[in-house]
Amino acid sequence: MRPQSALVNTLWLASGITASRRFARALHAPAEAQAAWLAAALARHAGCEYGRRYEFAALRTPADFARTVPLSDASDLAGWIPRIQAGDRNLLTAAPVTHLAPTSGSSGARKLVPFTAGLQASFATAVSAWMADLVRARPALLGGPAYWSVSPLSDADDALPAPGGVRVGFADDAEYLGGWAGTLVRQVMAVPASVRHVRDEEAFRCLTLLAMLRQAELRLISVWHPSFLELLVSAAPRHWDQLLDAIAFGTLPWGDALPPASRAAWRAPANAARARALRHIGAEQWPRWWPALQVVSCWGDQAAAAGHAALERRLPGVLVQSKGLLATEAVVTVPVHGAYPVALTSHFFEFLDDGGSFRLAHELEDGGEYEVVVTNGAGLWRYRLGDVVECAGHLGAAPSLRFLGRTGNVSDLRGEKLAEPFVAGCLRALWDVTGTGEAPELAELHAMQSGGAAWYELRLSAGTSQAPAAELAARLDDLLRANPHYALARRLGQLASLRVTLVSGGPHLARPARERMRLGDIKPRTLVGVPRAGTVTGERQHG
Repeated sequence: MRPQSALVNTLWLASGITASRRFARALHAPAEAQAAWLAAALARHAGCEYGRRYEFAALRTPADFARTVPLSDASDLAGWIPRIQAGDRNLLTAAPVTHLAPTSGSSGARKLVPFTAGLQASFATAVSAWMADLVRARPALLGGPAYWSVSPLSDADDALPAPGGVRVGFADDAEYLGGWAGTLVRQVMAVPASVRHVRDEEAFRCLTLLAMLRQAELRLISVWHPSFLELLVSAAPRHWDQLLDAIAFGTLPWGDALPPASRAAWRAPANAARARALRHIGAEQWPRWWPALQVVSCWGDQAAAAGHAALERRLPGVLVQSKGLLATEAVVTVPVHGAYPVALTSHFFEFLDDGGSFRLAHELEDGGEYEVVVTNGAGLWRYRLGDVVECAGHLGAAPSLRFLGRTGNVSDLRGEKLAEPFVAGCLRALWDVTGTGEAPELAELHAMQSGGAAWYELRLSAGTSQAPAAELAARLDDLLRANPHYALARRLGQLASLRVTLVSGGPHLARPARERMRLGDIKPRTLVGVPRAGTVTGERQHG
């Protein structure tokens, strides 16, 4: 164990006490908390170009804000980004933009999201509330280091800003929190952030494993899709002897894959006792590698439910917690007390219902489905995230939300207009009618076309106990026919019969190489459209 881990974790928790208490109070007074957040943001940014254009100084209430400020999306933001990146100030916010965070758009193209110190503080506020709740449930969490999934950099992330311009990307994931919180988090990271510079996937896995295996007192593992953790530990048998020798003798195999300036951070003293303990456990028994592990955080909704359940079975003494809804642009929900309430003290939220009316957080109804619109105070004003959520109950007076899918993720091969939330519901119903009760690790509906033919293909994990493929195809086709446009396209023969294909390897291998996400950044989805005009596919960090 790093001797300072307990102290640093305690300091981190203590630094967020005020924010955690404010969030706890907001759960019982969401209308007041949201109105106060918006009023402060409007006053703070009234002098920027955007604030003057829409007269922020004259706006007093959420209703004033909704009447005066238009909805926006990524296309609206794109017109401002080149000016921000070049170093222009006081545009969308009065606060300086410190970073431009890259993220994938609904079409898969990269977009840049402005970050300010205020937005970093908003992320830190939500994380503080989450961690405080975790520590109440698992006090031993404070006693050791944590692994936070790190994504390798893309070539575009390495781009340097113009002189005087704004940097694209973050030096490490702790920069999302910024300030004192980010500094403390870096002290307890089990894996140095410089691993993100490693381009070779196998070297990336081995270095990550080496750093994690050195930490016998590892307490927290946070990944995105649960299949990433399985993919990571599956590399151990191929390199077990080399990993153990590196631990025993304090060496650094694969070090050449790291930037030379970062290699010093990877040095570790020889630890023959740890290597012997791991050799006794073996390369296949990874749940026993970290006997003090308390929490694994990963996706747990529809597209990742089976992997989440598998981790629960493999780690009976560990809390395997589903992440809330997290985007690069904003934290939408915070996992606390077994629910996923809206991040009321981090941003201002509006919700668009099926009738086209806007509701505030305290106006959501149980069972209602809504599109999320966020104001984050760092350049996004009434911004359509494109996420569809269901109000799955309340914690106090605050709505608890469940992610359903992406509004922009619509497949339209022959006019059928299948949307991801609808497809996700059909797949849930499919497992119910087949009597399996549990979704497979991989369950994705892919839009397919070849020549003049078009059809849908359900890709499932190989080896999963399911009904025969023909039966699954017929039943899913029946469920999809609840969409009248799909039913018409099938009746007219515009869409061929639905097919079922078994895939080995999980979500990261379900798509052609050109479509795969970077390691550590695999995000769950249930509908995969054809990347062409008329078809939109979407990705979302769902954390």
